[in-house]
Amino acid sequence: MAEIAWMPDRAPVVDMTYMAAPSDLVAPTNGPLDRTGTFRAAWRLLRVLLKGHKRLFFTAVAGASVFAACTVLSAEIVGRITDDLIRPRFEEGSVGTGTVALVLGALVLVGIVRGVGVIVRRVWAGRTGWRIAEKLTGDVIDRVVEQPAPWHRRQSTGDLITRAGVDTEAATAVLQPLPFASSVVVMLALSAVWLVLTDPVLGLAAVLVFPVMLGLNIFYQRHVDTYFDAAQVELGKLSSAVHESFDGVHVVKAFGAERRETERLAVIASRLRQARIETVRLRSAFEALLDGVPNIVNVGLLIGGAYRVRAGALTVGELTSFIYLFTLLVFPLRIIGYAFSELPRSQAGWARLRQLLDEPVEVDPASKLHRRPGNAVDVVGVVVSHDGERDVLRGVDAHVDAGRTVAVVGSTGAGKTTLVHAIAGLVATSAGSITVPDGFTAVVFQEPFLFAGSVRDNVVLGAPIDDDAVRIALATAEAAFVDDLPEGLDTIVGERGVGLSGGQRQRIALARALVRRPALLLLDDTTSALDPSTEARVLANLRATLQDTTVIAVASRPSTIALADEVLYLADGVVVAHGTHDELMASSDEYAQLMQAFEHDRDELEGGDGQLGAPTGGSGVTP
Repeated sequence: MAEIAWMPDRAPVVDMTYMAAPSDLVAPTNGPLDRTGTFRAAWRLLRVLLKGHKRLFFTAVAGASVFAACTVLSAEIVGRITDDLIRPRFEEGSVGTGTVALVLGALVLVGIVRGVGVIVRRVWAGRTGWRIAEKLTGDVIDRVVEQPAPWHRRQSTGDLITRAGVDTEAATAVLQPLPFASSVVVMLALSAVWLVLTDPVLGLAAVLVFPVMLGLNIFYQRHVDTYFDAAQVELGKLSSAVHESFDGVHVVKAFGAERRETERLAVIASRLRQARIETVRLRSAFEALLDGVPNIVNVGLLIGGAYRVRAGALTVGELTSFIYLFTLLVFPLRIIGYAFSELPRSQAGWARLRQLLDEPVEVDPASKLHRRPGNAVDVVGVVVSHDGERDVLRGVDAHVDAGRTVAVVGSTGAGKTTLVHAIAGLVATSAGSITVPDGFTAVVFQEPFLFAGSVRDNVVLGAPIDDDAVRIALATAEAAFVDDLPEGLDTIVGERGVGLSGGQRQRIALARALVRRPALLLLDDTTSALDPSTEARVLANLRATLQDTTVIAVASRPSTIALADEVLYLADGVVVAHGTHDELMASSDEYAQLMQAFEHDRDELEGGDGQLGAPTGGSGVTP
């Protein structure tokens, strides 16, 4: 559920969470990701991603190109060291100091420039990926925030988090290896020319190995990524299922479903394990092949090179640089395969992002509310349908004067919560009109959502509100227990307020609304976890502190209903009666019977001890 509060002409601030099925929390899949995307589609993806960030990206490519050129040049210097320094030292007994200084100086200089190229490539490639990921994440969050509450009710929280996190990471995954891959392309081109010019026979043999190694790398990456993708999907399902099971631990225990949950998680974990095993099996086979082929080729080049040296076609230094350069190229070839394997993943992530970003912003029901000065509320002929099939509210008419406290009463399914949601602008109306105050409106639900921060953070929600106002709101909500907490207002309440009882969480949520001095306060059975005496004090405090505030509260406790100024009695989506509690008890047999049923259910629930739910006194921090 959620706490919602907004000002006129401002988008509502919504904190919403609910339990979703694990299948809703991950992208549906019937197997590995589709890898039939064309180069044209990949080029369009890169062009869109790099829009506005081309300077960063091409700076990284420039650094990668410098690295590639220096790598090829270093092979030539290795040859010169062999021919100009090592061989003369063995054959002639000495080497000129100038020659040593020149060759080694060139080697150091090339190494420094090569290192600078690596730094530029990595830093600017990282900055490119981070900037684009930041922009995409911001775009997703902005679009999610723009959507109204009805849209959020239809979404899975886990799926939205996946879009902003995992899908954004996937969409930008191809950007990291691209500059390095571009340097490999440059390196291959320069190396091919240099190798062939150095020795046409050996050069041609070495160059022909490049496309074979490249194809083998791409083939390996695509096949191993199939299992990686499957493992990632199962990991997402397992994480979602565990998260869901944790959130619903009380429901699981209440229905004795521990064995079922264990079996469900075990099935998902077994699929994840199988996908990981297949990944390791494929990798072990291909890694041996990818390492073995270059080594065999190196042996062949060494043998062939020895014959070429003996024939006078090559010097020892040229053969050394030849072998050195070929060895350097083996590992970078894998980067191209890796970049190709990341393209389908990025395309899939980008497609999911576009699906969300291209979805039109729905009309916010809150924008259809009529606003006027004063704190009165008018509901005229309101009809609300669920899924366009069943009318939950059927022509509801009601008027609430400013400053009055009205209890909305009815049996289960009568439309009480739907009416409060309609007045809050959280659900769309099919017909009729609703007029609300033009001041601040706040809604507090039966199941409040608390963040893992401090009590103060949960009350102010980042607004510039001083501690005096916070303490007044807490006192009005009968939340004096905060002073007994270990750190007072600075006490960390834990994820979703796990360190507090249900009644304490409700009172902090109520204080969150009261601190903003609302013109209209909507309570959806907000005090259900409080004992009757505490609830009575809370309502009395509301009357004393917020005399001008109009309060509309869904209530099911006779003692609470009796404290309200008026009662709005709903049945089957229509207003059956509207008046004081005593008037309705005298004039409506159905209402009187409902009150008796409420009282009977309350006695059974409380077990005769007058207490509900978790204890509300003491320090409030549960072990």
